Amino acid sequence: MKVLHLPYGIGISALSRALRGQGVDAASLSLLNHHYSYLADIRMHADNVPLDKANRMLKHFFEEALDRFDIFHFHFGETFFPDKRDLKLIADRGKKMAMFHRGSEARILSIARSSGNPYVRVKKTWPEARIRSNLKLLSSYIDHACVPDHELLPYVKPYYKHVHVVPYAIDSANYMPKYPAPCSEPLIVHAPSRQDLKGTKYVLDAVARLKKEGHRFVFKLVERMPHDEALRLYREASIVVDQLLIGSYANLSMEAMAMGKPVICYIREDLLRTFPPDLPIVNANPVTVYDAIKDLLTHPERWASLGEQGRRYVERNHGLEKAAKSLIRVYQLL
Repeated sequence: MKVLHLPYGIGISALSRALRGQGVDAASLSLLNHHYSYLADIRMHADNVPLDKANRMLKHFFEEALDRFDIFHFHFGETFFPDKRDLKLIADRGKKMAMFHRGSEARILSIARSSGNPYVRVKKTWPEARIRSNLKLLSSYIDHACVPDHELLPYVKPYYKHVHVVPYAIDSANYMPKYPAPCSEPLIVHAPSRQDLKGTKYVLDAVARLKKEGHRFVFKLVERMPHDEALRLYREASIVVDQLLIGSYANLSMEAMAMGKPVICYIREDLLRTFPPDLPIVNANPVTVYDAIKDLLTHPERWASLGEQGRRYVERNHGLEKAAKSLIRVYQLL
């Protein structure tokens, strides 16, 4: 079994590494100059060259990949080519395919709002008609899709024949925990990939209110920073605030928990039962984030305990071995 994960993202490298740990010949391919591309096994950076050259590069690598790999596991609703013409070519060669949906490329606003989440936002570049059209095209060639949790499940389930919940993977061994101790000026970190989608406005409002009230702390908004530099900043934090609108957690929460930090994030009430019962995230939405931050600031004795719980949580529920075994079960069904 030879598996290729593509086209970009932090998840492709973690999952390919996890599969290799279970004896699977797996590789990750980053097609573009994405900020996580340096983690991938194969890095093309096709967007750094003229379009005609990029097209030749992609076509050449695609032809080689058709000979080399048995399974193509795509992510984020994308494939080798923007028009998805590779899907038919892969199918005609008798190769297997799977899709891993991770967020905005699948999150349909009307369905999200029907879940009772009044806060959810979607990317304007992914309007509902485009999402539905893309899901219809992908599922006409791909039978099996993966999602990281039950928040994304209802968006893709009507399209694919089979949808599997495969948890995010993180190699905790790469994250040395530093459990926060009480201090006079704790560091609070918020690192949104998109401010409008993560609820940054509400974090900033809460921080400004707490500062005005005289609470002592340092706040860092982490944006457009190399990943390794951001990780160094997270490691010094006492509190990490993740997303407040979507209703689930992702990479920032996992990295922060792996480092032993208390994490504030919005988890939809109806989804709580779908996560392991020991989830230690401090649940807060745009209305309650001020209270959540204030409570942690005034109870520093909780920080280390929450950090220890978070570290155990990611080790138990997001380890590479667990994710790899989940994927292997999916591949055996293709």
